[in-house]
Amino acid sequence: MRKRLLLLIPLLPVALLLAAWFGPRFFDWESQRGRVAAIASARLGRFVTVEGPLRVTLLPQPMLEADDVRVGEVDGEALGVSAKVLRLRLGLAPLLRGRLEPRDLVLVGADIRLPWPPESIGALRPPLWLTGFDARIEDSRVEVGGAVLERVTARLAAPGPLDAIRTEGSFTWRGAAARFDAVLGRPGFDGVATLDVSVAAQGTTVTARGALVAEGGFEGRIEASGSDLATLMAAPSGPFRATGRVSVTGEVAAADDLTLDLGGVTGRGAATFRFRPESRLDIALALARIDLDAWIGTLRGAQAPPLPVGLDLSAEAASFRGQTIRRLRGGIFREGDRITLTDITALLPGEAEVEAAGATAGDRLELALRFAGPSLRATVAAFGLPVDRLDPSRLRTFEGRARVVLEPTQLGVPELSATLDGGRVSGAGVFRFGARPALGLGLNFDRLVLDGLLPPAADWAPLLRGGVELDANLRLAAETVVWRGATAARAAIDAVMERGRIGLRRASAQIGGADVTLAGNLVTGATPRFADLVLEVAGPSAAGLAALAAPVIDLPDALVAQPLRLRATGGGPPDALAVAAEGELGELRFEGQTTLNVAQERFSGNLTLRHPGAPRLALLLGAADMPSWLGEGSFSLIATLAGGRTGVAAESMELVAGGLRARGQLALALDAARPRLTGRVAAERLPLPGVALRDNDPIGLGPLGAFDAELTLEAAEVVTSDLPPLTELTTKLTLSGGQLALADIRARLGGGVLDGTLNLDAAATPPVLSGALGLAGSTLTRPLFGLPFDLNSGQLSVQGRFTATGHAPAALLGSLSGEGRFSLVDGVVAGVALRTVVNAAGVDELAQAEAGMREGLGGGATALERLEGGWRAAAGVVVLDGVRIAGEGGVAGAVEGSVDPRRGTMDLRILVQPPPAGAPAIGLRVTGPAEMPRRQPELADWARWRAAQ
Repeated sequence: MRKRLLLLIPLLPVALLLAAWFGPRFFDWESQRGRVAAIASARLGRFVTVEGPLRVTLLPQPMLEADDVRVGEVDGEALGVSAKVLRLRLGLAPLLRGRLEPRDLVLVGADIRLPWPPESIGALRPPLWLTGFDARIEDSRVEVGGAVLERVTARLAAPGPLDAIRTEGSFTWRGAAARFDAVLGRPGFDGVATLDVSVAAQGTTVTARGALVAEGGFEGRIEASGSDLATLMAAPSGPFRATGRVSVTGEVAAADDLTLDLGGVTGRGAATFRFRPESRLDIALALARIDLDAWIGTLRGAQAPPLPVGLDLSAEAASFRGQTIRRLRGGIFREGDRITLTDITALLPGEAEVEAAGATAGDRLELALRFAGPSLRATVAAFGLPVDRLDPSRLRTFEGRARVVLEPTQLGVPELSATLDGGRVSGAGVFRFGARPALGLGLNFDRLVLDGLLPPAADWAPLLRGGVELDANLRLAAETVVWRGATAARAAIDAVMERGRIGLRRASAQIGGADVTLAGNLVTGATPRFADLVLEVAGPSAAGLAALAAPVIDLPDALVAQPLRLRATGGGPPDALAVAAEGELGELRFEGQTTLNVAQERFSGNLTLRHPGAPRLALLLGAADMPSWLGEGSFSLIATLAGGRTGVAAESMELVAGGLRARGQLALALDAARPRLTGRVAAERLPLPGVALRDNDPIGLGPLGAFDAELTLEAAEVVTSDLPPLTELTTKLTLSGGQLALADIRARLGGGVLDGTLNLDAAATPPVLSGALGLAGSTLTRPLFGLPFDLNSGQLSVQGRFTATGHAPAALLGSLSGEGRFSLVDGVVAGVALRTVVNAAGVDELAQAEAGMREGLGGGATALERLEGGWRAAAGVVVLDGVRIAGEGGVAGAVEGSVDPRRGTMDLRILVQPPPAGAPAIGLRVTGPAEMPRRQPELADWARWRAAQ
């Protein structure tokens, strides 16, 4: 028996262990549910409900576990706590005596919802019952207001009634692990309890040290620092440090007089957290400098804060896209997804002042802007817009207001009202983002000056090639548009730029009193192509348009005063753009077709001009009087043209104007110092105006100095009212530096040959006219001058050279100088009958003889075998030199004296030799106006001689 007992002694510990392990399993603990709930309620200070089963284990240490535990209401206060498991570590000795005495409490898998804000800050004071207590939570979730802490593990220890309560542990918030440590002292006699709180997460530490005062608040100091501000809030990465005062009441927690260092940028700040009536955080920052690019990029992707946040920001300098913005001020309030901006002000580069206010609605941000500055050019250039090629005097002073709407897909400006360079502009626009951005813009200007705003032609090349990855829809209007001295009223443009196409729906304006409209399309690409081009011009007169063209071509006022209508259509690639045009200027109708090479600035085509009355057209072109010499009939010009910047050429030209018929080829070169006209003109009939030799009005020679010319002229017939018609005229016209020359003149006049040269120096002061002409074998068939004394018929030959100076025909005639010879063969001289004088001299009766001679000297005509002699001119007076008369029947005589063509007077003495040979000559003195000369017969010498016989 003793041996058996000895064998059982080693098994006793094993039996005790088995009893401690399996014994509690057979005990009915449901009767202890109330005691367990009461013990937990006493420890937690809240009503506890145990809804799950209870378990007790003795090994490895006495432990009571309860599943599905909930903390209910106590004294009307709600504390939302539930746990999967409640563990109570029990004292072994009391347990063996049948009493449950917990040593610590553990909640596992707890879901704790703490009401926030607390009813008062006094709720943070430790209750009197919290002594000798050690509690933990493991793998739990804590929700404080809107903040959710995951994977919470914490320990609360209250060793004794005089010892501080210490809480420490760890949690995860928004994926970031953090540790915390809080020490809450017991209140003293003055009711003050110390409180130290420290939180550390991802290199960031926040510490608050202070006291819970008797009145029910917390006052102390707070310090936060870390290696990366982005781990604490939606902010750019970088080290930070903040220190200042902190105070907490039942309604608000405030940190003021904060000293900040954010990534080396110093500043001041304050923060206020309001618990009631609704939770809200307000922050005020005053920084020396802020990087807006970094802050905007961070805030754009930040999650919405769990409570409303207000930010009052001020910075002396802010960097944005490489530029410095000064005096940045403003308020930002964010509640959920809504952001409200108030009193935003800043000073942009170029001293531009900006004010803004607005709010977001979902993904939509709407702002009201006000702006003003001395130089828009400097402001936009600072942000990279290409304005360096524009006139430096443009895009200066500006001010205005606008409403801006920013959405994820577009930026809109529904309202804009501003002044720029003194002109008002208003309108709206929208810019859509994407792989191919799109711009919609509608603007109205009261006065738009384009000089200095349009980029150079080279900048348009990428647009024609389709290299601009942008779509646009433009509607622009202006009351007045000024460009290069031209002014357009009520101008409007409606255009679209889509993928591969630029469409001008309509461009219209009133230019110089005429309505001008333009429409068309351009297909962009490596080979751009125009299509459906239409240009229409209509107005009561073309005077305004002619004034714009005056620097290039000066059109007569009477012509441009006529009503104008023009329509042009076209299409094709820029190097072969086909254009057809037709229209009317009064009764002048024009039409033509041309092909343009835009890149080379060249064209080729044809032009037709028609007018029903050539004399009326001449009046419109500036003729002083109706050109009756031109003859009745219509006007038409048909020409084939080609040219460009260097000149224009008419490869063929046909001209009909009244009695004028001509054709030829002309070329006008524009690449020299002066335009140069060359070519050949052949006329079937060339009517020329008569010359009013005694006219004192200056001859308009100014145009002769404006261009040079070298032309070959031919005319089958030249008709003038003062001379017999010329036929078979050929000459070479040259004009250089205002010096006009007709060389190698050759023509037929009255069956004879006219040759010689004419020169006019229009550049001299006064102008000089000179020449050398010869006429041989010309047959007179009518009186040459139409005067009482004239050459009526015969074979006329004239040679001579002359020089004259003056601005008017009368001056030229009055300064005529030169010399030459003339002869008339087998002709008739009107004004005196020398044959009658000679016959009368042979009458025996003296009185009858004198009467007969006076009759012959008083009028009639003389048949000549030959009249020849010379002439000399000086100061406009032509003196006859050695003029001899050989009449029919042996009549011999002479003519001496002078003629003044300018005054139309003559002083001539006609002599005839009567028979016999020794008889004195009988004379006739002719003086006074050539149209009504005075006759003075000189018979005295002959009468004395006859009496002496």
